[in-house]
Amino acid sequence: MGNVVVNTATKLDAHALRADFPIFEQEFHGKPLAFLDSAASSQKPRQMLEAMNRFYETSYANVHRGVYELAERATEGLEHARERTRAFINAPSTREVIFLRNATEALNLVAYSWGLNNLGPGDAVVVTELEHHSNFVPWQYIAKRQGADFLMLSIDESGDPDLSQLEEIARDHTVKVVATNLVSNSLGTIHDLVPLVEWAHEQNAIFVCDAAQAAPHMKLDVQALDCDFLAISGHKMCGPSGIGALWGRAELLQSMEPFLLGGHMISSVRADKTMWGELPHKFEAGTAPMAEAVGLGAAIDYLEAIGLDKIEAHEHELAAYALGRLGEVPGITLYGPSAERRAGVVSFNLEGIHPHDVAQILDLQGVAIRAGHHCCQPLMHKLGVAATNRASFYLYTIPEEIDQLVEGLYAVRKVFA
Repeated sequence: MGNVVVNTATKLDAHALRADFPIFEQEFHGKPLAFLDSAASSQKPRQMLEAMNRFYETSYANVHRGVYELAERATEGLEHARERTRAFINAPSTREVIFLRNATEALNLVAYSWGLNNLGPGDAVVVTELEHHSNFVPWQYIAKRQGADFLMLSIDESGDPDLSQLEEIARDHTVKVVATNLVSNSLGTIHDLVPLVEWAHEQNAIFVCDAAQAAPHMKLDVQALDCDFLAISGHKMCGPSGIGALWGRAELLQSMEPFLLGGHMISSVRADKTMWGELPHKFEAGTAPMAEAVGLGAAIDYLEAIGLDKIEAHEHELAAYALGRLGEVPGITLYGPSAERRAGVVSFNLEGIHPHDVAQILDLQGVAIRAGHHCCQPLMHKLGVAATNRASFYLYTIPEEIDQLVEGLYAVRKVFA
């Protein structure tokens, strides 16, 4: 692995880390790039790009098939990445770590493979108003298909689920699934999942955690969370697109039907019957994303060399700075909790100006933010808006970029004055 800039002090040095990211070497509209859309997808460090390149140049062959040395080297690359992912989320076993394209595919796998076989009339699936569509729509669809009830916990002002509804839900329904995120992609709220997980298990329900937004920003531990399934995406955590991981308890995965069928996921195929392979192969049909897995493993190495605790502290600092600076802008509405309760995500609206107009004018200032419903339409409905602006930060974000954003917002107000 290339040299990672590691700050041995307690604080992360974002200015130094930016040198690892080639994207920041260019200008946009004659301005330095203020990339404030990391919640959608993160930028990529050289160390990760070089690891993938090296794999393609020196170790590329199809995995698990060949007995020749090159194929064995490729398989080793994939399986080393699986072990890095296992350690990253503190899973008990690599057999429980399944590589998929992203967290969305991972959550669909659970909804289809577990949901189709375990949900029926009289059962209920519980989500919150804050879910990303990928942990909402698959459950809504499968519940409807199976005749089960689909229930939504409302959230309060700071984006926490209202747990006072749980007693009534338990009384009136047989809850089989509770599915929520750990960190909201639209408000940045970091949730305390303990009460919800405990309640789910009291109902003999499974708890499905969407950790796509949490994995880049904080230390994950599936054993401490006590969830039953957890999904992450590589592209949000300095890894490549096209790879994510699902962790599930072995006994649940073993009892489930496969999601995709084809090569590699079988133990035997006959005209009358096909037997499924062992974990994790049972859920990994076809050629694996081996180069992407190597990239994900390198991204995990990169994040851990910096320290997830430092990344989290850096984001809290940026969130506090951003909430303070944005709060000065006339006609602004800020959404979500206080800085210490959120990851590096700030959603806001400017009075009378559509978010798409805001984002377009900011682009001319070299500022990249996201404008829209952030795949969270039930939340937008709750907030009473069609869309919001979202600025999101990561380990390479510096306060100067937030200043650039605020100056840009004054320019937006001038245009629409």
